[in-house]
Amino acid sequence: MASPGLRPVLAPTFLLPSVAEKRKALVPSPGLEETWDGELGGMEQGNRSKSVDLSHVIKLLEEPEPSTTEEQLQVLEKVANRYRYGILLNDIAQISKILNLCAEKSHTDKVFIEPTCEIIKLYGLPFSKKKLSDEVTYAKEVQEAISQLGCLMRVPCSQVKIQICKSIINFYHAEPPKKEFQVYQPVSANYKKHMVELGGLAETLVLSLTLVENQLTEKLWIIKTLQHLSISETNCQLMMKAQAPIRLCSHLNDVDPTGQLLFRSSEVLWNLLENTSKDEITDQFNNLECVQALKEAFTHLLLHGSRHYDRQLRNDILVIATLVAQIPGTPMIETGFAKQLILFATFHEVKSHNPLVKGLRITSSYEDFELKKLLLNMLTVLAKDLCSVQSGPVGMSAAQFEELQLLAIATLATVAPLLIEDYMTNCGNTRLLMFLEWCLSNEPFFAQGNSFHGTGGRGTKLAQMRYCLKVLNRVVSLCDGTVNLDLCDNGAIQQLLDILKKTTRKYEEDAIVLEIQTYVFLILSNLCENDTHRKELFGWDGIDILIPFLKMDAKKLYSGLGHNRLLVSALDCLWCCVLGCIILEDYFLENEGIFTLLDLLMLHQKSVCNLVLGLLVEFCDNPKTVSHINAWQGKKGQTAANMLISLWRQEEDDMGVKRDKDGRIVDTKQPLIGQFQKTQEVIPMPANCPTIAIMDVAENMRAKIYCIICKLGFENLPGLTAKDFVTLAIIRRYLDFKVGEVWSEICAELKKENFRPVPPYPEVLQITEAFENVGKMVLSLQTEMLESQKYQELQEEEKCYAKIQSLHKQREMVSKSWENFLTRTSNYEALKNAKGLQEKSIEISRSKVKPFKATLHPTDIKGLNTTIASGRLVTVESTPSELTGGPLADTDLALKRLPIRGGALKRIKEVKVIDSVKKGSESIK
Repeated sequence: MASPGLRPVLAPTFLLPSVAEKRKALVPSPGLEETWDGELGGMEQGNRSKSVDLSHVIKLLEEPEPSTTEEQLQVLEKVANRYRYGILLNDIAQISKILNLCAEKSHTDKVFIEPTCEIIKLYGLPFSKKKLSDEVTYAKEVQEAISQLGCLMRVPCSQVKIQICKSIINFYHAEPPKKEFQVYQPVSANYKKHMVELGGLAETLVLSLTLVENQLTEKLWIIKTLQHLSISETNCQLMMKAQAPIRLCSHLNDVDPTGQLLFRSSEVLWNLLENTSKDEITDQFNNLECVQALKEAFTHLLLHGSRHYDRQLRNDILVIATLVAQIPGTPMIETGFAKQLILFATFHEVKSHNPLVKGLRITSSYEDFELKKLLLNMLTVLAKDLCSVQSGPVGMSAAQFEELQLLAIATLATVAPLLIEDYMTNCGNTRLLMFLEWCLSNEPFFAQGNSFHGTGGRGTKLAQMRYCLKVLNRVVSLCDGTVNLDLCDNGAIQQLLDILKKTTRKYEEDAIVLEIQTYVFLILSNLCENDTHRKELFGWDGIDILIPFLKMDAKKLYSGLGHNRLLVSALDCLWCCVLGCIILEDYFLENEGIFTLLDLLMLHQKSVCNLVLGLLVEFCDNPKTVSHINAWQGKKGQTAANMLISLWRQEEDDMGVKRDKDGRIVDTKQPLIGQFQKTQEVIPMPANCPTIAIMDVAENMRAKIYCIICKLGFENLPGLTAKDFVTLAIIRRYLDFKVGEVWSEICAELKKENFRPVPPYPEVLQITEAFENVGKMVLSLQTEMLESQKYQELQEEEKCYAKIQSLHKQREMVSKSWENFLTRTSNYEALKNAKGLQEKSIEISRSKVKPFKATLHPTDIKGLNTTIASGRLVTVESTPSELTGGPLADTDLALKRLPIRGGALKRIKEVKVIDSVKKGSESIK
């Protein structure tokens, strides 16, 4: 725990701190003597430990003979040594049995106290498992073993009680096993805590307080253990069954030189108030003993506490008393606590002769300041229950009060930045944040909205929220570190994110809601800029809230309600709250944030595009961004590179930069200069003043586009046309052209001032010619690109025409073939001529050289007057017997089985292969 007794300050009644705002402080246990630094229990690691039969140990401990005491102590030492790095779940039942036997023996023989403590110490070490299912399989055994620890508090030994508390505390501070010694898998992180809840250990420990009423050390250890257990809602419910509030309050004012008893008891009481139901709290806190104990503790600390620690603890007790006082029927009046609190809250302003406040002094320290606020807040709580309180007459109507209230806040928006010290002295940030919290609450408020400042807020708290945020925006825009730090320390970032959530979900989009959201983004930008920790507070929730605002419908930008301002402020918030924090940048990318920004570029709004391009330049420092940009596609498959180059051309058109119809450079001396820059004269200026060429970099989008394309690379950019490549050649040399402009301005300034540089500077000033040559080179490259494109288009055109010509030729051949066919079928002479040409063509195609000893067979049918292919009837004459081994002998037509008589070929059959006739021959008359 960082600082004992530190508590959040209570706001006025309607802004009482929530459960989440309370500090759950837990002091690390000084009694943790054994930590995990080796092998898991039950495993051998070299010669460090030897196997121990736990059944034998149990049997040995059950023997009542005194002669076995030394042997029993030795075997217990072996058990403790074996499991010195943790216990396996499958051994927990036997270990629990051994512990029980040791505890019983310690009643009669003090020598067993030390082994009992050593066995208890094992429970504070990590548990491990052989199988994944062991946690479920041995859950009942583990639950009973941990429950047994609470039962062992009955052992009348201080050492045993303290060791039990230390082991239980180690459940919440145990270190994980070291990997180099890890054998079995450790149980899950919350396994022991869950078993503690199931075993009812918290209830047993509360009941054990009756055993140590006169033993301060043991009592402190038990309450310290309850302090750890009370962070669980289940444990708090078990503690309430044992009447923990009454038992703790009964010891609240016991004598304690260390001061730990009151502090730790207040922590447990606080957790009980938070984690239990209202009915249970009412039953146990609504009694004279509890309230009287709180009264005595608070009064003693207020009057006699002088240390910083005492003042913090005093405020803690008062916060608990405030929470108790909110319970209906609490005896605050009967105990006299209410009277004392009223006295302490007003004695500085209303003089009193009461001896309690005679020597009381409220200093200017922070703790006393918090005390004053807590006491005033207590008055508002007590006012709900005091019978003597009567309502006074209302001085003004609700409408009049609302109008004055809004006017006061609007005036503060003007005055606060001018009197920032007075603003901070009067806790301006705290008051405004509390007022904002009221604006977000569900407390009924019927605004009239009749005044000028109440416009648009009728029936809601929007007008109050609007002017409150306006004040905060004016204050944070001063960039005062103290003011902004105070806001962040008061939880302003999370509160502002809640405003965005609720206004988006609860109200329709109108001018006042959009203005509120715009103020919120501007405040967040000022708070988180250049501060990584605050960006982390903005967190993933902030990005989830921010992205929908970036996906705004383009039609809304022209609605006149302020959507354009809201979009710009959201982009500014993205720049200040996300960029620079790698975790948030990656989360933004994972949620398609880059796609959203590129979609915004499609809106072609210059103010938005300039800001989006700046964001993309900053995001490109993240190596994951380039792949997202390349993966984006716009309408009709447009790529990011094509869109960026189009934006470049549009920007140059707006600037009046001279380009020819193909986008090439016209003026090679000044290829980037627009119409406005040309009209400006070169004026000699100090070196720290930017010239026109430098100012041009910031005044248009070209430098940002150049930076993004540099990150993407100038090669292999997808989706570019020939015109894009022409423009890309200029973009690639943007930096060279800018350097040339600067040198041209230098030369012009020297010439205007009649300076004549001495050698070798005249040669240096001729560098402008080099940059002009760069312009000529780029122009030449652009011309070459265009010619190459024209040549490629011509080639494609020729291919297209060749394809068309081939199609026409094919159609003509088909038509001519059909005509010839018709002619042959209708004209006999034409048929004969065609047949003659066919036979002549066949004859010409045959080889003129006759193979040696070859037999040629005719392939045509004699007397057939057709020009189409003949049927599939083929007659093949076999090779004569005298040509045995002739050309057909080794072919597929050779007979597979030959009749042989006397080793000679007797007879060769004629083979006829008959298939089917596809077409019949034509009849010729």
